[in-house]
Amino acid sequence: MMRALWTAGSGMTAQQLNVDVIANNLSNVNTTAYKKERLEFKDMLYDTLNRAYILDGEGRPVNLQVGYGTVPMATLKNFQSGNFEKTDNPLDLAIDGDGFFMVLGPRGDIVYTRDGSFKISVTENGNMLTTSDGYPVLDESGVEIILDIDISKLNVSSDGELSYTDENGVVVPLGQRIGLVKFPNRNGLESIGSNFYASTSASGEAVPDEELGKKSNIRQYYLESSNVQVVEEMVKLIVAQRAYEINSKAIQSADEMLGIANNLKR
Repeated sequence: MMRALWTAGSGMTAQQLNVDVIANNLSNVNTTAYKKERLEFKDMLYDTLNRAYILDGEGRPVNLQVGYGTVPMATLKNFQSGNFEKTDNPLDLAIDGDGFFMVLGPRGDIVYTRDGSFKISVTENGNMLTTSDGYPVLDESGVEIILDIDISKLNVSSDGELSYTDENGVVVPLGQRIGLVKFPNRNGLESIGSNFYASTSASGEAVPDEELGKKSNIRQYYLESSNVQVVEEMVKLIVAQRAYEINSKAIQSADEMLGIANNLKR
């Protein structure tokens, strides 16, 4: 009975964490470029009561084993692209592909994002392209991007080249290109909040976008929406809730059976 209590308890703990992950997905359904997560489980150790064996044509063809429940092992990001939503803002950029923008983070390190809802911050060096939090967006060389132009005239090509259209209708290059990078294992990236990811030893170092896989393209006047599907997450939530309730019932049943066994001893 104690094994049953432990096993059902591990199931309740795992499903509670599963509900937390689903709730986070649902809360970010309108977050720009948010990538939904799913929780992965693995079964725990087994108690082998009788081991399978065959000797001289006789024996047990199967094991008799009882497991000790489940344990959450990983949260896996789904990096499938969300829908592209049209905007009227020339600073809104969406990535069509697997690339990431580079941003100079709050601690002076480079972090990565898919959120292209950029802004202009007035600094002593000029009008700088930044995130909504004011962190500088970087070009392919890791340098801040200065846009001392009429932003309504800004042009961003599919490969990130920055230019503007002057009063005579001539396209003038700005000499900078928005940096895009990829990772050998993007599932190894660490989510650090504010739509940012940090590289880890598991993700590998960032490499220029065009050097790994299919080249990504930038779409100006578009934003990538979250890839969360509300109906799908609600179904998962119901399943997780039912699994939690079933494990709770198992604990209650095991407790009642232990009570009966204790009364028999009297």
